[in-house]
Amino acid sequence: MVKSLEILVDADACPVKEEIYKVAFRHEIPVTVVANAPIRIPRHELITRVTVNDHYDAADDYVAEHAHSRAIVITADILLAERCLKADAVVISPKGEPFTKDSIGGAIAARALMADLRAGAEGAAGGPAPFQKADRSRFLQALDETIVRLKRAG
Repeated sequence: MVKSLEILVDADACPVKEEIYKVAFRHEIPVTVVANAPIRIPRHELITRVTVNDHYDAADDYVAEHAHSRAIVITADILLAERCLKADAVVISPKGEPFTKDSIGGAIAARALMADLRAGAEGAAGGPAPFQKADRSRFLQALDETIVRLKRAG
């Protein structure tokens, strides 16, 4: 059985939920919003909220278990992205950067390196750069292009 196209959102810290909803409505694609705590979602037949328990990786586990070849996963979590890629899902960061099977190894290595640098540098600030308007625009374009490509592929 071929699964339908859908969007799975790692929603706890996702800054582009409203953009996801707009694109999903336009393309009539269901969205599953997964979080550790209840979050507001639009009342719409295409949007489903899944609130998992507060176990550390519960939201990631749910997304990874439901990822498949017709799923578009939205996450900034590199390790979750790797798990979803293994399920043949398409994975896009909230900044519009695709995670691919070719790029995920380098992303994991860079993540580990940055964690080591932060751990070794007393008082060092870390983390990703602030979310910008250009990131939002790049995300919208990447999501729309991905949906069009997957629809064409059948």
